[in-house]
Amino acid sequence: MGSLNAPQPEAGAGSSTGTTAHTAARADVAIVGGGLAGLSLALALRQGLGANADIVLYDPTIARAGLNDGRCSAIAAGARRMLTTLGVWGEVAAGAEAMRTMVVTDSRTKDVARPTFLTFDGALQDGALEPGEAFAHMVPNADLQQALVGAARAAGIDLRAEAVSGFRSEPTGIALAADGAPLRAQLLVACDGARSRIREMAGISTVSWGYGQSGISFIVEHEREHEGRAEEHFLPAGPFAVLPLPGNRSSIVWTERTADAERLLALPKVIFQEELEQRFGHRLGWVKVVSEPRAYPLGFAMARSFVGDRLALVGDAAHVIHPIAGQGLNMGLRDVAALAEVVSDAARIGLDFAAPAVLERYQRWRRFDTLAMGVATDGLNRLFSNHSDALRALRDVGLGMVERLPRLKGLFIRDAAGLTGQVPKLLRGEAL
Repeated sequence: MGSLNAPQPEAGAGSSTGTTAHTAARADVAIVGGGLAGLSLALALRQGLGANADIVLYDPTIARAGLNDGRCSAIAAGARRMLTTLGVWGEVAAGAEAMRTMVVTDSRTKDVARPTFLTFDGALQDGALEPGEAFAHMVPNADLQQALVGAARAAGIDLRAEAVSGFRSEPTGIALAADGAPLRAQLLVACDGARSRIREMAGISTVSWGYGQSGISFIVEHEREHEGRAEEHFLPAGPFAVLPLPGNRSSIVWTERTADAERLLALPKVIFQEELEQRFGHRLGWVKVVSEPRAYPLGFAMARSFVGDRLALVGDAAHVIHPIAGQGLNMGLRDVAALAEVVSDAARIGLDFAAPAVLERYQRWRRFDTLAMGVATDGLNRLFSNHSDALRALRDVGLGMVERLPRLKGLFIRDAAGLTGQVPKLLRGEAL
């Protein structure tokens, strides 16, 4: 990559990309984006680089980030191990629910019965999970965000409620212009989401497309206990997931065509309730919506490069996949673990941890895994989100075959737990 520039601000504005090293404060790493991935990376780098490393995180909304996020996320076993190693999991464990069983069905929306074609119970034969360890936990995003912010402050991470307006790569550093004082860092990491301004300013393009679908997310209460069982009902419009939360509550991720999602959200509550009950079924008794349903557009995006000159992309800034397998956040946390490890390894032997060879190691580590997961979720969505009886018969035969092959099921569970391939230290529960 060549030098990366944003539009030049006026002279004297205090955020010029032309700021020289002798007028700018210095940091080891600058992170843009204070979401779950950005904060996790800051803590991982604090552990790997040590207490003397200067780590700055920029996010103009850091004080209120995540507070209005009513969504919940499935935290895979590997990601939970990382959060435990970083000292965060204890803060959210009480509000988390272990996901011990996953049931997959394939039916039409109006079908009264939803026969089970595939069941995952988390029991692996190869010891990837510890005895009694769940392959995932459901956690409210707001709880995790709050815990990460608190841990980052306690660890001495410099959290700045500022936006980065431009940057320029140099032979031994990268000069940043922000709302406040300029900064010169050794490494810049973009964790600023699917519409990453840092990625755009770096000139890194993406391959992307929309699915014409939206995911409606909200929380429900129900009459009976879920017993840690998650359900994924594949319906013609898209998957309808029921994911366990503490108590008699579950998180709903309801995929519909975008126009239908908008129509559903505009319905009177009593009619919306009827539509929900038709999909939710009666296994858990009565069901009641207890949070405001919100819709989020679904799409696929992959950055053509995960790295640039002294720059790395992490999380949604690098890739966005369909939530059909619940792996979006977990893929970002795998990025965090891999980048923190390659940076720490390089720093430990005295190398420039933002050198091209170091960042290329991160890209090699993460790009194939990310692309493979993106292709898999894209294919699953196209295979299941349709009205074709022929495809339905074909996929049900496939699901039945997987159900009868324990080793293949174990591989799927291991992948869902984030424990396939070259697993970073943090995902194994080992400190950097």
